[in-house]
Amino acid sequence: MASATDTAKADPPESSEEAPFGRRLIRFGGSRLGGLILALNLVSLLILLGGALALNEWRTGLVEARQESLTVQAELLSNVLGQLGITEGEPEPALDPIQASRWLRDNFIPTGQRARLYDIDGLLVSDSFAVSDTIPGEPLPPARPAGSPVVETADPVKVQADLQRAYAALGAEIEAALAGDPQATVRRSENGDRVVSVSLPVRHVQRVLGVLTLEAGDVDQILDAQRRALVPFALVALAVNLLASLLLHLFVARPVMRLSAAADQVRLQRARAISLPDLEDRRDEIGDLARSLESMTETLSARMDAIERFAADVSHEIKNPLTSIRSALETLDLVKDKSQRDRLTALLQQDVRRLDRLITDISNASRLDAELSRDRPRPVDVGVLLTDIVSVYETTGKPGEAPVRLDLQLDAPARVMGRDGPLGQVFRNLIDNARSFSPTEQTVRVVVRRDDADPLRPLLIRVEDDGPGIPPENLETVFERFYTSRPRGTEFGSNSGLGLSIVRQIVEAHGGQVAASNRLDDAGQVRGARFQVALPTVGRRA
Repeated sequence: MASATDTAKADPPESSEEAPFGRRLIRFGGSRLGGLILALNLVSLLILLGGALALNEWRTGLVEARQESLTVQAELLSNVLGQLGITEGEPEPALDPIQASRWLRDNFIPTGQRARLYDIDGLLVSDSFAVSDTIPGEPLPPARPAGSPVVETADPVKVQADLQRAYAALGAEIEAALAGDPQATVRRSENGDRVVSVSLPVRHVQRVLGVLTLEAGDVDQILDAQRRALVPFALVALAVNLLASLLLHLFVARPVMRLSAAADQVRLQRARAISLPDLEDRRDEIGDLARSLESMTETLSARMDAIERFAADVSHEIKNPLTSIRSALETLDLVKDKSQRDRLTALLQQDVRRLDRLITDISNASRLDAELSRDRPRPVDVGVLLTDIVSVYETTGKPGEAPVRLDLQLDAPARVMGRDGPLGQVFRNLIDNARSFSPTEQTVRVVVRRDDADPLRPLLIRVEDDGPGIPPENLETVFERFYTSRPRGTEFGSNSGLGLSIVRQIVEAHGGQVAASNRLDDAGQVRGARFQVALPTVGRRA
């Protein structure tokens, strides 16, 4: 047909970079797209989680390092305060508040830290902020113009409550240190800032004289720096997610939409095939889907063409007996001679039988595709199947019909994955065809053996006869629909020409091949016809 296959085109190719990128994708569970999606999501999550874990560890490490540093400083200062004469009283020593305050002022140098000294009663003796020239806190905001609205200040009740909680936490820390237990905590200061605090008892020999508390108020700054450091990780993770979404859209969503549009175009424009070359070149599931859809539509197109040709052949074959019947009926009333009327009646009966045979074979051929797709393939023992078929011929054979003989040349069962019904029809058609050409005194031979010349189809079944053979130019056309070449004397209309066509259709549906040839003697003369079926096997070697 001139318009057998119309090609449905969708959008033009977008980019040649899709195929190379698809080839570089890593497979996951046999899927390249699955590997891409998994890899991108894992990278995104690992970046975010890794950054969060790294910052948490860093924060913990910084706080611990700050506590260790303050502990070393506090131990040094408390030892000096307890041993270098900044004490008074004999025989019970006590801190000299004036000397201790001066010594802390002269030796406690670090900026951003605060040192406080308490006596044995927990009373504040010295505060580095009080004796320092620096003023703690933040600078005052600039002056507001006159008439500016009043800025709301913090709730004094809440401020007082926070201050009480801060003093209570500090008091508990001092009390525990006076009992001789060094303290290292993270708490809120009087200003509401988070501070790392270390409190150590000041000892003279074994006697506790007081408590030295060192505080570092840069914890909030450390945490703010950590949060700022987390921002790049979050932005990178967001960018990876956006990139993943874009890639999924470009490489999955859009191609599927194009395939859907192409399928709609086939449906709406009555085209016969889908063709998207840029998608078919991809080496992932989208490419597999595009190739499968194109193959499916081409197969459907070929099947539609075959149906059209079959319908045309059927119409032609049915018209012949109908035309003969009409002519015989028109002539029957004009013929007065009884013998001629009997001849016309016999011709009518012959055409009716031919028409009945045609309709039966056409019905069988039309149902063949449905039967092959409906039955589930299963292992079929070809030797057992042929033994049963040949035994039926032996039991029901009539005088004047060529006998059938089976020759099994197998050392093990020969199993074929298929359907026993259609396979049985193949062998019955071949045997019936051979018997119709064989002389009555000759035997139709069915030979089953294994041949490793074709490893894909090692099982060979040959049906041989001793008839006139097949013209060399017709060795292939004998498998075409409605082809028949009968020897002289054969009853006209007894064969529809569909038997060998059905054989080829069933054999190819089972992954096999069928071929026709002539048997020759030593002088090169034709001794009969041979039909050979090659089938793939399953299980043990035949």
